[in-house]
Amino acid sequence: MDVERLRDDFPILAREVGSKPLVYLDSAATSQKPKQVIDAEEEFYRFSNANVHRGVYALSVEATDAYEAARARVARHLGAKDPQEVVFVRGTTEAINLVATSLGRSTLRRGDRVVATIMEHHSNIVPWHLLREYAGVGVDFVDIDEEGRLKLDQLDAFLASGHVKVVTLTHVSNVLGTVNPVREIAERAHDHGAVVVLDAAQSAPHRALDVAGLGVDFVAFSGHKMLGPMGVGVLWGRSDRLDALPPCMGGGEMIREVHTDRVTYQDAPARFEAGTPNVGGAIALAKAIDYLEHVGFDELRSHEQRLLARIVRSSEERLGDRLRVFGPSRVEQREAVVSFSIAGAHPHDVASILDAEGVCVRAGHHCAQPLMERLKVPALTRASPYLYNTEAEVDRLVDALGNVARIFGSVPERAQGATVGSRRRANL
Repeated sequence: MDVERLRDDFPILAREVGSKPLVYLDSAATSQKPKQVIDAEEEFYRFSNANVHRGVYALSVEATDAYEAARARVARHLGAKDPQEVVFVRGTTEAINLVATSLGRSTLRRGDRVVATIMEHHSNIVPWHLLREYAGVGVDFVDIDEEGRLKLDQLDAFLASGHVKVVTLTHVSNVLGTVNPVREIAERAHDHGAVVVLDAAQSAPHRALDVAGLGVDFVAFSGHKMLGPMGVGVLWGRSDRLDALPPCMGGGEMIREVHTDRVTYQDAPARFEAGTPNVGGAIALAKAIDYLEHVGFDELRSHEQRLLARIVRSSEERLGDRLRVFGPSRVEQREAVVSFSIAGAHPHDVASILDAEGVCVRAGHHCAQPLMERLKVPALTRASPYLYNTEAEVDRLVDALGNVARIFGSVPERAQGATVGSRRRANL
């Protein structure tokens, strides 16, 4: 993978922060965009802008065709049987809220239970808590072990109760980088009649999502984390599952007929796309998928694994026992996320010092407060490399972390015997 050539496609990477070249290591929050994606969205608004599904004039037909072509492109990428299984939404948050709300209206009853995991993003916790508050649905959480892996025996115990109607989980933890065994979990859940909802926000940017192979009922992900624009995302659902769901929002485009005494609704996916959709965003998302597939997910993963190993190894060598890295000890067992703490330094201070060096990382609870409580930490610093990052940028991160350690206390010049799986790694 020719990273330097790829970097030429990303205009923002030429920026400086202060007088320092930009090092962007916050792609788990949002990725940067290649010019091919930027151009695709701009081209729509320059030459084809019209509302879709509403006009018989040429411009509207052209916009509709482009929008539906984007849907078909996403479906091919996911290995979906039918483009009509693809619902365009604003992002992962809206997709999960759509499923939770619709299931709450159609399927879930007081006393039913939803099983999530302790590593979930708030977007896959709060919608289910809303059902707990307003519909009396219970919510349980599967814990993790010392390596940040799910305790599947707890899942089995929850399922054995006979009250679980939904199992919802993240494919990849946005804090720990843990890759969950989705297929195995889906099979266990289905054996007990539960619907399985997958938050793929952190996996879609890094791996091809074969929805048939995953074996789940719904998959949600966001475009902006995988080189696409903000404000567009995807809910994929098995056709029979989508057909059984009532609409979540009402308005234009999702109706078949409206009268003063009754209303009937369109089939999926139109039933779930009320109002004017983000047509330009959908078109640009399709272009982002083209870009990622051209790079190749195998090549991308190899590149990210090299960067991850370099971050962890070099940081541990530089900071020694001052550093705690959270998540699986083997980098090949995680996606491109490294969350860590430095003794004596608050994560917000770490991020601020790194920012002064032009290095962008995320600090805070990462919209995963239940996980922070489980880890017994108030916050963590997170670095998340992507396809456009280089080894030289990783070295700048590590050098900046050395500055953090010097500011907040002494640190050995070079820790001896540090390895990626060293005992300095945090016990969870």
